[in-house]
Amino acid sequence: MSIFAIADLHLSTLDSTDKSMEIFGKRWTAYTERLRQNWTRLVTDGDTVIIPGDVSWALTLGEAYSDLKFIDSLPGKKILLKGNHDFWWCTMKKHAEFFDKNGIGSISFLFNNAHVVENVIVAGTRGWYHDEDAANLPNATDFEKLTNRETQRLKFSLDAAMALKAENPEKPIVVFMHFPPFWNGKESESIINLLLSYGIKDVYYGHIHGNYTVEPTFIYKGIKMSIISADYLDFVPKIIKPE
Repeated sequence: MSIFAIADLHLSTLDSTDKSMEIFGKRWTAYTERLRQNWTRLVTDGDTVIIPGDVSWALTLGEAYSDLKFIDSLPGKKILLKGNHDFWWCTMKKHAEFFDKNGIGSISFLFNNAHVVENVIVAGTRGWYHDEDAANLPNATDFEKLTNRETQRLKFSLDAAMALKAENPEKPIVVFMHFPPFWNGKESESIINLLLSYGIKDVYYGHIHGNYTVEPTFIYKGIKMSIISADYLDFVPKIIKPE
């Protein structure tokens, strides 16, 4: 069975939360249907797809029902991370209760935990990067607080991954994040240092849109980082092949 990944679905299948990404250019034309077609062509029920953030434009878990049911209807198991636009995200307890009530059975979460998936151990968190020049940031954004919080969450996940690795020593740990820990010459130093201290060699990230000429992977301090934003992948889930 295979592992796929694709971030930034930005789903808006509920009429009341209509925020179609089609306004951002031709690459996004009919993106939900294209995603469905590509996904069902490639992914089988025995596969796993990891979705690192910006899953839905919904503002509440109730509003996210339509988007989550859409994901649940697609083949394979799915593991979701939180992105900066996932305002519907609640506690794991509320998610479990909501999924049980609404018959959503193929979705789980990567949040302060880790998963054994086929031949790898999956860890990760949303992440953050220190960039005061980034567009559309709220005033007085506390980069240090946000980065420290995400670093701690990543540590929880990596500790859980190491516990799983003790039982599966042949399986490498692969990290998935929404934000790239290094981008445009700037790094989240505490996150990079944590990845290095745990010997992580592969990181997959999303969040970056509209930049289709960047290399699909780059190496920073010995860590291979690969972009999996949906529009960059042209809405084709990417098969994961770690080092």
